[in-house]
Amino acid sequence: MSKTTPAIEIENLSFSYNGRYVLKDINLKLKKGDFTAFIGPNGGGKTTLLKLMLGLLRPDSGTIKILGKNPKKVACRLGYMPQDISINKEFPISVMDVVMMGRLKFSKRWPKYSKNDRKIAENMLKNVGMWEYKNRKIAELSGGQRQRVFMARALATEPEILFLDEPTASVDTTHQQDFYSLLKKLNKNMTIIIVNHDLMVISTYVKSVACINRGLHYHGGPQITNDMISMYKCPVELVTHGSIPHRVLKNHKD
Repeated sequence: MSKTTPAIEIENLSFSYNGRYVLKDINLKLKKGDFTAFIGPNGGGKTTLLKLMLGLLRPDSGTIKILGKNPKKVACRLGYMPQDISINKEFPISVMDVVMMGRLKFSKRWPKYSKNDRKIAENMLKNVGMWEYKNRKIAELSGGQRQRVFMARALATEPEILFLDEPTASVDTTHQQDFYSLLKKLNKNMTIIIVNHDLMVISTYVKSVACINRGLHYHGGPQITNDMISMYKCPVELVTHGSIPHRVLKNHKD
């Protein structure tokens, strides 16, 4: 595969549920190494587009190529962390076991893993700050801790493209900065697509933004604009931290 092959290439894609279009005439091309945020209102189609790119859904029309191929043919090269992570709390599975699931496709016989598989799982748990919980039952963890464990599982696949759907929804603010710093480091070796409502994070960490509300508008930079904010169809305040509480206001006209 050519080094110039786009990480993601979507042309004239449309998708509907029960005859109602959720996405219409979507076009998008992302190069390898991009770090793109999908923003937009709830119900605008962000998660649906992620699932289409992963091959979990099929478009009504149009084409989608991931790493130059049909999404299902490159599934083993993709990592995915969904927003809704539901578990059976009665199932006695450990944190380490959950992360090792990310190595299943590399093992010839399940559930036998190699030393390399275990080393990769260990490294991923350390990356997300959950190594000390390796023997803890997943059901015993908080929502934020579980989210970090499932992040480690997605990373254990050693993906070329990592898809994240609201990854910090259950993570407290103390760990959010560490989490995004980790993503910035990972972006040196992989393409990252993230669904996120935190506009301040977008301008700090990502390289580009795609606004999605049935249609898609791609912005080749991380800057926050009035058009992006207006897509939410509700008042939005941008809050920043400092010793003195303040807001960032647009420039006054002379």
